[in-house]
Amino acid sequence: MAPSAALVPGPRASPESRDCFDVALVVPLSGPAGIFGPSCEACAGLAAEEVGAEGGVLGAPVRFTVVDGGAPPEAVAAEVDALVSAGAVRAVTGWHISAVRQAVAPRLAGRVPYVYTPLYEGGERRPWVFCTGETPARQLRPALEWFAAECSLRRWALVGDDYVWPRSSARAVRRYLADLGGQVREEAYVALGTQDFGPVLRRIERSGCEGVLMLLVGDDAVAFNRAFAAAGLDRDLVRFSPLMDENMLLATGPEGTRGVYAAAGFFGSLATADGLDFIGRYHRRHGPDAPALNGLGESCYEGVRLLAELVRRAGRGDARALAGAAEGLGYDGPRGPVQVRGRHLRQRVYLAAADGVDFDVLHRL
Repeated sequence: MAPSAALVPGPRASPESRDCFDVALVVPLSGPAGIFGPSCEACAGLAAEEVGAEGGVLGAPVRFTVVDGGAPPEAVAAEVDALVSAGAVRAVTGWHISAVRQAVAPRLAGRVPYVYTPLYEGGERRPWVFCTGETPARQLRPALEWFAAECSLRRWALVGDDYVWPRSSARAVRRYLADLGGQVREEAYVALGTQDFGPVLRRIERSGCEGVLMLLVGDDAVAFNRAFAAAGLDRDLVRFSPLMDENMLLATGPEGTRGVYAAAGFFGSLATADGLDFIGRYHRRHGPDAPALNGLGESCYEGVRLLAELVRRAGRGDARALAGAAEGLGYDGPRGPVQVRGRHLRQRVYLAAADGVDFDVLHRL
């Protein structure tokens, strides 16, 4: 795939430059989440081109400085802080884990708007942060209700990476399951980058669970899926993840994806009118060798689109103006109609089942 002209990983824009609306695009290029990076860049680049064709942001095309969101959180925050302090970027967006968001957001201190695109644990209240991703109440709760009603699954094991998103989401899951008459039978956390899941699998086997809720990122989830299937656990137990994309299915291989379910606002196989239109535009732009289209990459498209819509509504690009203009803002995008409530994007969420290395969308939650 040829890089988008809107992606500028090299020279920084000068503080005086206003020929472009410069944005720090913070996406994972390394670490367990690095598997998502190419999809994130491709989708963000498409959004920048489309926004530019519509007149840009404040009359200027969007230009990115790419920051590796897979680096240690404080290193990411320092790099973003330096860009903002130099006047080199006027906004920040992208997919990166919550540990990075927690480091970046306070460093920005309202100097520029920050559109955070991943699914996350919820609870972000800083007035300069706008969230496009799914939260547990709108993603995990209805999925667990579906599994209880349709599959009679109420006993779960949780496996997560050891940072804020999995641990906070697990607390919410315990509440949701209690309401359903279910329970968490086992709970295990591993360091980011873990590849040996043998001890965790033995705990799952002994737990008496009916399903495994995976709160693992990227390559960690791939390693878990492979080990899970190799141990034969996929014969009797389902796996469900709010963070499972087409890249991860492909890396796992079809022999490791039996019984895998995911919930998200977008899938590369989403057969709605808006979804199909976006899929067509993506592949026309990036061609047959494009990175896999998935919900994580599409979230970066959503981040650029939301930023542009906020600035257009506010008539200015500063964070205070955007916060004042955000409530009730709505538009149609790849996920269908969306609307901002409390600086979070309200959207449809779908449940899908793995079919080899692709997803079959089953149900709107």
